[in-house]
Amino acid sequence: MIVITAPTGQIGRQVLRSLLDSDRPVRVIARTPSRLTERTRARAEIVEGSHSDPAVLDRALDGADSLLWLVPPNPGAADIHDHYLDFTRPATDALKARGVERVVGVTSLGRSYGKHAGLLSPAFAMDAMIESTGVDYRALAMPFFMENLLHQVEAIRTQGMFFLANTADRPLATVATRDIAAAATDLLLDTAWSGQSTVPVIGDTLSPDAMAQILTETLDRPVRFQQVDEQAYKETMLRYGSSDAWAQGLIDMATAQNDGIYDAEQQALATPAPTDFHQWCQEVLKPSVPA
Repeated sequence: MIVITAPTGQIGRQVLRSLLDSDRPVRVIARTPSRLTERTRARAEIVEGSHSDPAVLDRALDGADSLLWLVPPNPGAADIHDHYLDFTRPATDALKARGVERVVGVTSLGRSYGKHAGLLSPAFAMDAMIESTGVDYRALAMPFFMENLLHQVEAIRTQGMFFLANTADRPLATVATRDIAAAATDLLLDTAWSGQSTVPVIGDTLSPDAMAQILTETLDRPVRFQQVDEQAYKETMLRYGSSDAWAQGLIDMATAQNDGIYDAEQQALATPAPTDFHQWCQEVLKPSVPA
């Protein structure tokens, strides 16, 4: 039995879609089952509730051998570390109680960075908490999601610009969520692996200025990148409803990215994930930008 958390999120739903094509039994934890597809409700077993709830996890992991673990974002969180660890702590108890063999988690690149990294640091603490159970664990380590640019479709369309707190000419490792989902699916279907390790998943590495050039070519219209001052960026996030802690976490994450948090694992990676930024722009972003 494979258990999926966050089955309606951008990674979880893609993993679930692939697993439904397999012959493995699948169980999902869903706060709102009505948001699941008709196919999922027909094919998968559903446990209603939040995967931060110990009772829900205990039911969901009964008889399970593999778990996809995702902590959903909460921009309103008062403390970013508490958000990650309060979600994960009940899982560690349930993993031990139910004898789950393998866990695939979605985390960040840069665990060896050694300095505070904003929203990335709680993910590293999550990894350590899961590993402390002794379960076989694969931490899928992610850089900047290409899909983050989908939040800026309107600015790209109306202003010909996108905005980040990252340095314009500093190369940034990126990944498409479909490649994360594919890597997670492969691991969940493979019953041969054991032990604990980090698995970097990186599709393309390019600066925001280089992204703008590819966007210009793909959309056949000028697109520029504008680096946003940290304080202005934080104030924008606060206006959109983020807590002070979450907004500061975004700023500190961008600072760590500008400082090279991804560099060591990026340089050591032998084979990049299949989707490069140009392909992602053609197949995902362009259809989202009205002519």
